[in-house]
Amino acid sequence: MDNTWTLMRGSMRSADVPRSLRPGTVSRIVRFARPHWRRLVVFLLLTMISAVLAVSTPLLAGRVVDTIVGGEDSGMVVLLALAIAGIAVADAAIGLAERWQSAHIGEGLIFDLRRAVFEHVQRMPIAFFTRTRTGALVSRLNNDVIGAQRTFTATLSGFVTNIIQLALSLAVMMTLSWQVTLCALVLLPIFVLPARRIGRKMADLQRDAATHNATMTTQMTERFSAPGATLVKLFGRPVAEADDFAERAGKVRDIGIRTAMLTRWFLTSLTLVSSLALALVYGFGGWLAIGGGLEAGTVVALALLLTRLYTPLTALANVRVDVMTALVSFERIFEVLDVKPGIDEKPDAKPLPDGPVSVEFSDVRFSYPSAKDVSLASLEEVATLDTRGGEEVLHGVSLHAPAGRMVALVGSSGAGKSTIASLVPRLYDVDSGSVRLGGIDVRDLSFATLRATVGVVTQDGHLFHDTIRANLAYAQPDASDEEVWDALRRARLDDLVLSLPDGLDTVVGERGYRLSGGERQRLTIARLLLAQPRVVVLDEATAHLDSESETAVSAALADALNGRTAIVIAHRLSTVRAADQILVVEDGSIAERGTHEELLAASGRYAALYRTQFATDESTDERLQPSEVA
Repeated sequence: MDNTWTLMRGSMRSADVPRSLRPGTVSRIVRFARPHWRRLVVFLLLTMISAVLAVSTPLLAGRVVDTIVGGEDSGMVVLLALAIAGIAVADAAIGLAERWQSAHIGEGLIFDLRRAVFEHVQRMPIAFFTRTRTGALVSRLNNDVIGAQRTFTATLSGFVTNIIQLALSLAVMMTLSWQVTLCALVLLPIFVLPARRIGRKMADLQRDAATHNATMTTQMTERFSAPGATLVKLFGRPVAEADDFAERAGKVRDIGIRTAMLTRWFLTSLTLVSSLALALVYGFGGWLAIGGGLEAGTVVALALLLTRLYTPLTALANVRVDVMTALVSFERIFEVLDVKPGIDEKPDAKPLPDGPVSVEFSDVRFSYPSAKDVSLASLEEVATLDTRGGEEVLHGVSLHAPAGRMVALVGSSGAGKSTIASLVPRLYDVDSGSVRLGGIDVRDLSFATLRATVGVVTQDGHLFHDTIRANLAYAQPDASDEEVWDALRRARLDDLVLSLPDGLDTVVGERGYRLSGGERQRLTIARLLLAQPRVVVLDEATAHLDSESETAVSAALADALNGRTAIVIAHRLSTVRAADQILVVEDGSIAERGTHEELLAASGRYAALYRTQFATDESTDERLQPSEVA
């Protein structure tokens, strides 16, 4: 039965087999397999021995029958029976050893591939993650890695076993009776064709089921997240969502029923043909035995060897499907590994000297990378990549933030403020010009130095689904409890954490949704304080907060910025009036620069923005006043 299921799975993949592989795929697979070569050799030797033992048992069984019919000494029958038992025990032991080796090879390969992909993806630029569907990327680490592992376990062992069994069985059967052997092979096409034809139908059904299952998974992932569930409840669509889900689940159910019936037809047809072939061997072989042309034991041996002949032949008919399907998983993994990170650390990268650090932009020009440079169509789940991108978004930006001073970036949405901020921690590399920390180009600094020097707080600071302690320790893994509590106190969050039943071990939930917006933001500030960076980048850190939360966060930020060089992006101009220098960014260029008073006196773009915002704030305050008439 196990062999039958193996054949069916191989034929099911026949509709999906790729026509060819990219050059170099096999050689790269060999490089991944090289660390496991000793286990591979042992594994293949055990597989060969197991195949030989499988052919030996029918011969001994035939010899037992001949001994009984010939009326020979009963002791010989006992010895033959003991030999059959010994082979069974040896085959079981070899099977365990074979499984031990294959498990080590398979799991070791999974580990190597997953680690290689994970480490490579971690080096990818932010543009890669903004384009890639997370589910498609995770699939490479799970489904494709396991598919690749199958190459070195099921597919490889099956191929070796089937080749040896087929060769030995055919040779032995031809030796015993070439007439019966040729007669048995007549039914081979009838045995193989059902697997091929029904296999194609099974592949179509499995593909449809996978599509509907993926759609259901996407729907569940989106609707079961905190923001998705909130949206469904707010717009009152739980019934419609349930009906939509039920429709997809119903299609999967119907496919499951059709698959079950098709599977039964498949197994029934194979069992029937196998039985017909067995009947043919017994009939023709028995006729020859009665006529004196064969021994009775030979007929029994031929019948037992028949299963060792048909099963390998059918499996080998699908071997190209199995091999190519497994190899394509390697190709999909290599496809990810071939996407260039774009931002690399120089071999001679240097650290920053101790002390305060200045930030300087010198004639910086920058354009976001196009999709073909940072992404794959298969990871975006599109037919072709977006051809847009590559247009320059920063045009000759120059600025200087002296050590320990604050420079604020203001301007319209989409003007380029966040883009400028993202170049400081080297999330992207400039096209021309330079970004320098302490007078050293960020491209000449080590990644470790950059991460230790620059701290960033965004308007939606991310938190992992983990404890408060773990989220804080992400910035400083070896921080003591005293340092953690000091950071919480300076972030004005210690009283809240103390009031929680589990304190620092409280789980904040996915993306920190168990905390309020202001609490999440202050926790990210506490994480920043724990890291103790010398340069701080604040990208709309108080946006979308109510006035009370903004006050608490602003107080925490004031402590975080004390004595540090700061690049601050703010929509509310009132929060940056105290900056040492304010830069007005418009259309990717610095339109104005100066202090708050200087820019107001210049009556330019900043003054217009300030007057508009101030008037809007005043009118809003007036609208919020209680009516005196009432």
